[in-house]
Amino acid sequence: MAEARGEPALGLRERKKRRTRATLIDAAMGLCERQGFDRTTVDQIAATADVSPRTFSRYFATKDAIAIALLNEVLAKTATELASQPLELGSFEALRRAYLAMAQATKLAPAGALSADRLLQILRITVSSAALRQSAVEYRGNAVDAVMAQRLGTSIDDRRVKLLAAVWGALLITAVRDLAEDGTAAAPVSVDDVIDAFEATYADFAGEMAGLGQPV
Repeated sequence: MAEARGEPALGLRERKKRRTRATLIDAAMGLCERQGFDRTTVDQIAATADVSPRTFSRYFATKDAIAIALLNEVLAKTATELASQPLELGSFEALRRAYLAMAQATKLAPAGALSADRLLQILRITVSSAALRQSAVEYRGNAVDAVMAQRLGTSIDDRRVKLLAAVWGALLITAVRDLAEDGTAAAPVSVDDVIDAFEATYADFAGEMAGLGQPV
């Protein structure tokens, strides 16, 4: 199938490596959902994936590296959506449309792509840990930042790109945390709920931005 799409066929070794990596990620996600990210250990993840801790370390330097890999999965999809946004859009509006498009796409994602269930699981795990929330807003020059730098005609080291990333990260975390605090076991959160929470938070943010420069 890969060759039919013009992609190189993967060798057995590479296929096994990818399966092991995916198994480690799935094991980590399941454990973090049940007992929390902070209480989950590398040894537990390795045992659940039926590999040794040494094997784990060949794929991920730390437990946090798995969390970063999960966030990067979301960011990669968002970066693709951001790259397709018209250049005449302002930076925040372009980001808004990109994140909404990414979230909407998860509802119809084909097998192997970022699904709605996986996105929701990533969000739940992220918001459950103060360390992960901090990691999510730290500037890393990720895929979205790279596309934003291109839109601005600059590099990912530009202060404007870092400011946009910091503000946007805080907006996203605020929206997801508010949604998590309002959610109940009787009413499971859906992607549409996430979108609604994000849009409400963005509206508050845009209202405050509109007041910048106004006399006090």
